[in-house]
Formats: sequence, structure tokens, C-alpha cells
Amino acid sequence: METLRTPDDRFDGLPDWPFSPHFSEVDDGDGGRLRIHHVDEGPVDAAPVLCMHGEPSWSYLYRHMIPVFAAEGRRVVAPDLVGFGRSDKPVEQSDYTYA
Repeated sequence: METLRTPDDRFDGLPDWPFSPHFSEVDDGDGGRLRIHHVDEGPVDAAPVLCMHGEPSWSYLYRHMIPVFAAEGRRVVAPDLVGFGRSDKPVEQSDYTYA
């Protein structure tokens, strides 16, 4: 599967975005790997808050909520779905399926 990756420097200096990037990799179903970005703030062993975005957004949507939840002692995880934000973006429209 052919993918695009937004250069990391495109995310430098975003207003209200002090969060360090975290990445996981998953099989792309075509013999390759997809890199998926997520924010992970707060105590690792705390009760989590999962912030899931919709289309056409990414985890930046939660930039004002993440610090509030973390300040309350919660772990906040906010992934960028494949094709959005800092996650890899498959090139072909046919790569975007529910399968």
C-alpha cells in the first residue's frame, strides 16, 4: 500500500499543542506497515479518557480538553485515525474501506 506521511516539521509551532508525539505501527493488509499517531498524556496507570475524532478532524480537536483531563489525574489518549493528522495517509481511495 502506498502511503503519504506529513513531515514532522509541519506540526512545529502549532498553537496550544505542547504534546509529544507517540506512534504505533499496524499491518496495512498489503504486506506493509501503517504508522498511527496518538497523544498520551497524564499518569500511565490512571483511568483513561479516550478522545476519538471524526472526519475531517484529528487529535488537535482536543487540544484544550487534554490538559484539563490530565490535570484531574486521568490518562488521556487521543489517536489520529489512519489518513488524518500525524498518522500515515494511504494514497488510493480504494485503500479506505471498512474491511
